[in-house]
This record gives sequence, C-alpha cells and structure tokens, in this order.
Amino acid sequence: MKFLFISFIALLSFSATAQNNPDFIVTPYLQIGSTPTPQSLQVLWHASKTDAVWLAEYKTTSGKWMKAEAQTTTPISTAGMEPFIIYTASFKSLIPGSSFMYRISKNSKVVFSVEAKAPKSATQSFRFIASGDMGAGTKEAKQIANGIYKANPDFVAFAGDLVYDYGLMSEYKTKFWPIYNADKVNETGVPLMQSIPFVGAVGNHDVDTKDLDKYPDALAYYLFWDQPLNGPVGQAGGAFVPVLKASDANRKAFTDAAGDKYPRMANFSFNYGNAHWTVIDADTYVDWTDSTLRAWVADDLANSKDITWHFVLYHHPGFSSSREHFEQQQMRLLAPVFEKGNVDIVFNGHVHNYQRSFPLHFKPDNKGTLMVGGKDNKTVRGRVVNGTWTLDKTFDGKTNTKPNGVIYIVSGAGGQTLYNPEQQSQPDTWQKFTDKFISTIHSFTMVDINGKNLKLRQVDVNGNEVDAIDITK
Repeated sequence: MKFLFISFIALLSFSATAQNNPDFIVTPYLQIGSTPTPQSLQVLWHASKTDAVWLAEYKTTSGKWMKAEAQTTTPISTAGMEPFIIYTASFKSLIPGSSFMYRISKNSKVVFSVEAKAPKSATQSFRFIASGDMGAGTKEAKQIANGIYKANPDFVAFAGDLVYDYGLMSEYKTKFWPIYNADKVNETGVPLMQSIPFVGAVGNHDVDTKDLDKYPDALAYYLFWDQPLNGPVGQAGGAFVPVLKASDANRKAFTDAAGDKYPRMANFSFNYGNAHWTVIDADTYVDWTDSTLRAWVADDLANSKDITWHFVLYHHPGFSSSREHFEQQQMRLLAPVFEKGNVDIVFNGHVHNYQRSFPLHFKPDNKGTLMVGGKDNKTVRGRVVNGTWTLDKTFDGKTNTKPNGVIYIVSGAGGQTLYNPEQQSQPDTWQKFTDKFISTIHSFTMVDINGKNLKLRQVDVNGNEVDAIDITK
C-alpha cells in the first residue's frame, strides 16, 4: 500500500532565511521548553558573540505582533571553538492547534520569518512521528527527513542517537541542523524544526562521551535542546548520573552553559494533546534496579492516570529480536511499572530496524545479570533480564483493536546502517513476543490520535506502508 502524504508546503507557507545566512550560526528552531503547555513554545537560535540587539516576535490569527516573553542568552565558550550565543525566547499566548507567525529581528531589521504550528489541546486530534537513530547524516537519514516533512506531523519524538558519533556540537553542524532545520526542501534536508518541535530522548551516542578534556564540545544535548526539567535529581556517580572527566576550565565551560539542564533533562515528562509522555534515559550506565528512579517513573504515570493515552520514549529497547544488542535487556525491568501505569506504547530506537511486539505483560526474574566487557572488563554492556511474558495474540489491530498489554515499538531505522536484514525472512529467529519485523529498508513510525482512537503506520523511505495497527479505548 502506498501511503498518500499531504504536502507540508501546501499547508504551511513560509519564508525563511537561507541556512548560510551570516546573521545566524543556527537558524531559529522550536522546542517545547521546560514547562510546556498548549499555548506555548520556545524558539532558539545561535549567533556569533556581537553587540547586536535581537528581538523575537510572534502573532496569532489576531494579526497583532507581540514581543516574545522571557528572552535570554546563554554564552558558549568551549575550548577549540569560536564563542557563540544561544538565544531563547518564549511564545506564551498561542492558540492551541492554530498556525502562527514568528520573526526574528537583528538591530531592528527582520532577518527571519516563518509560519509554525502551535501545540494541540486535549480535545484536538494530532499526528506525531516517532523514530530513532536519525542523526547519522546519511542519504537514508535525509530520505527519512523528507518523508517526515511530507507527512506533516505536529511534532517529532526522537528516540535517541540524536547525532553521531559522540554527541558533539561540531557534529550537529554537519549531521543534524542541515537535515532537520534547513531553510527549504532540497537534497540536503527539510525545514522541519523551524515550524514544529522535536522532542529528544538521549541515546548512547548522545551521552556516552563524558571526557570533556578529549571532547570539550561533547554532551551538546544539554545545550541545544530545551525540554522539561521535572525528572529526578541525581548525583554524579549515582544510579543514573555518570562521572564527567574534565579539567576545571572545561567543566566550568560546560556546566555554565548547560545550567539546570545537566543532568536533569535526561529524564522528564510532558503532556501533548490527550497523551502523556514519559521520556527516560535507558543507557547502560543507568541502574534501573534503583528504587528512587523506578519510583519517579511509577509516580509520573500514576499522576497522569486521568489522561487518555500514555506513551514512553527511550533509546535502548528491552524487547527486541535482533541479534545486535540482544544482551541489552535492562529496560525489561520497568515492564511491571509500565503495565501498572497503563502505558499504551513504548517507543525505542538503538536497534536499526522496525519491530512491533504483541501486547504483552512481563514478570522479570529477580534483577537480571549485569553484563560487562571492554578492554578493562569493566564497561557495562547491559543487563540480561529473564522472566515470563503473557502475550495477547488475539489483538490484530484490525478486527480486534483493544490490546491487553503494552505494545513495544522499535523504530530505529531512521538513517543509520540497518541491523540484521537477514532476520526479516527468518521468523524462527524472532523472540516469541515479536509480531512484526522489518529490517531490509529504512522507515519511521507515524501515529494519528483522534480522541480514543489511535492509528499507527510504519512508513518506509519510498512512502510505502509496511505495517499498520489501530487501537481504540
């Protein structure tokens, strides 16, 4: 089946500065911010350190330009890089679900203007894209970006590995901004982030590089993204915050720039439409046997029990049939928490293909076996978690659209080299919990929410629908 896209251009007219506009290092892009609401978005842009006076303005259907609220600056002074400034401003009076205009002026001259989408309210239908491992800068990543653009989503949920290979600011310059924050549709990328927000979960390629002396521009996630800060507070060397290696100067440069975002922005939650999202760090350094961390996830889900849909976003899948990364099962430990919290779908990346589980319930055996390796035999590779599962094989997403259990989606075919293409035609190699396995072509997950109805479609780089299910409440 060929999926019919609606052109984003037909729905959003825009005029934006060229990507190489000398006024910007990175042209404006949207984020949900630290305290997201249906009436608000954040706009960020990067520019050289100058004495220029910048102003962000926006207007809704009322037609009156308003000054953006709470405009701030964050100086970035990283060793080996030219200093620059990240500007942030808030649009706080948006009309949910409506288009709006915003513009950026430099020294009283408009240098950027674009039309964008306000977030949806709990009574409005919406579409989101979920995909991981899109930050490779490959031909396939660009094809996926073009497909997402044509699908005209309201936001993108990025399941980790936001940029390869080390999560560096310099890597964003070549593998991220040109693809997802281009000025227009071309062979390099698409103008997505200027008009809709991306929400990002951290992957191993985003946060595993912790040596700021070797890579002073590492951990760019904590500088370039603006997301909620309502997650658990951790301490370096604890259950979910690794220890940084850095000289005093490099440490200060990073922590001054990251501010409150480090390390708290690795775990957070937010609402969009009638859905609640829990976004967590699933990296191997995180100890999910820690009671404080598990309690935060449980409480977050319990506090959102009156919201219709519940989604969880993280990088490393607990339920995967791929031979690659099979030992990294640590996230299975949270299955009982997800089930008690009435989670509908868990979205993952890390494994570079598409997999959909049967709706399942899982009971782990004890705490699992920690796997270590590396030259020093101390590097944590993951945790093997055995247990028992109960599968709902009566759910088919067509005639039976009410699943009994959590559905786990691996959507890691966002641009990086595909894993285990041979397994697609070898169902005997799949785990019993796997219902669908597509590993011979890159693809992304598209979800439409309309009240108590959900449509999930997996779309490949050619626009073909390779999987589809409906869920009803």
